[in-house]
Amino acid sequence: LVEGALQCDQTITKELMNEAIKLSGLENPKSVQQLTKWLEEQTGEEVENLQKATVKKLVETIDNDKAKRMLEIRQELSKTSIKKYQAMAEAVCSDGRVRGLLQFYGANRTGRWAGRLVQVQNLPRNYLETLSHARECVKGKKVEALKLIYGNVPDTLSQLIRTAFIPSPGNVLLVADFSAIEARIIAWLAGEQWRQEVFATHGKIYEASAAAMFGVPIERIVRGNPEYELRQKGKIAELALGYQGSVGALMSMGATNMGLTEDELPDIVHRWRSSNKRIVDLWYSMERAALAVMRTGQPAGIKGLIMAREGDYEHRQDFFTITLPSGRKLFYPRPFLSQNDFGKEALHYHGVNQNNKKWEVISTYGGKLVENCVQAIARDCLAEALMRVSAAGYQIVMHVHDEVVIDAPKYQADLDRVCEIMGQPIDWAPGLLLTADGFVTDFYMKD
Repeated sequence: LVEGALQCDQTITKELMNEAIKLSGLENPKSVQQLTKWLEEQTGEEVENLQKATVKKLVETIDNDKAKRMLEIRQELSKTSIKKYQAMAEAVCSDGRVRGLLQFYGANRTGRWAGRLVQVQNLPRNYLETLSHARECVKGKKVEALKLIYGNVPDTLSQLIRTAFIPSPGNVLLVADFSAIEARIIAWLAGEQWRQEVFATHGKIYEASAAAMFGVPIERIVRGNPEYELRQKGKIAELALGYQGSVGALMSMGATNMGLTEDELPDIVHRWRSSNKRIVDLWYSMERAALAVMRTGQPAGIKGLIMAREGDYEHRQDFFTITLPSGRKLFYPRPFLSQNDFGKEALHYHGVNQNNKKWEVISTYGGKLVENCVQAIARDCLAEALMRVSAAGYQIVMHVHDEVVIDAPKYQADLDRVCEIMGQPIDWAPGLLLTADGFVTDFYMKD
């Protein structure tokens, strides 16, 4: 499949480049500078940039057919599918397996595993209903068939990346993941009772959130009813607002692309916070406790988390730490208090900036500390599940975020048993309600 994908990509890239050169007369249609100038000449309008989101918007709004086709070609050529396939070809061992995909404690703030080599933690999603047939076409290097059936070949190759991960001969992959684990952990940590009840019963957090926000019976938020459109607002609020996000967070999550107007967003923020008062209280309690620890040097306990300032003074090291329910600690090196960009006193520490990967001073706040703790607890839940599933005799070959991938003989592929093991109570997290769901497959995919 990998070999076929590389061959198909080479063929289709050559065809698209030739079409682009013929259409535009440009020497290098991939050049941002050349293409921007050409598009402005064609449309008579200024082109701000050629970033993914901008190109998508231009394709939908532009009238000029030649310009539209050039942008479509750019979209197809910009698919990152080929890089993943190349990484697979380079990383695969002589026995057909790939190793070293996950680095233990790779995320220095939360302790989560980090993707390496093929970067399995950001694989493109798949939406094709006929994945098996598409795989056969790619294996056979049938470019014309792919074009005829699926249209956009680079997009098809992109969707097939996951499926290059397959079980051992005669085995199947058993894929199981925790359901809404971060939402469950933040509800448990904050003691937000109505959310706990949702997770103890039907588990429909988007519908329940919308019902709480808009005062509508949850029974009304079903397909076919006018109230069902509120689910979208509940969903975007759940995804964006749990860690002290506001209007900007909703915008980043694509709220306006979902049909919401900017005028609606402040109301959504207000409604979500009003119906999740204990989570809001958790943000500010964490922030106050962190400031108090830094000012007094005395430890502080918040909802089972212990904040402290610790030092290895022999080596001149100083840390702000948070001890998690599991007993593991999060470390914030060389902490100090200073004014943040909003003129408020805030905790600062030294760490790696996730955008530029440079070691620098980072400012933090209550919602961010809560996010760190929730994601770290989710990591510890996964670690617990990995040990339990492994002890039950299953061979785990990969795990991605909150998902476990098992290579098992068909007779041993007991999905219910694996999900039951993952949902078992954890000693250090009494009252945390976990459930898991999954599927059995002949190749890795997103169900």
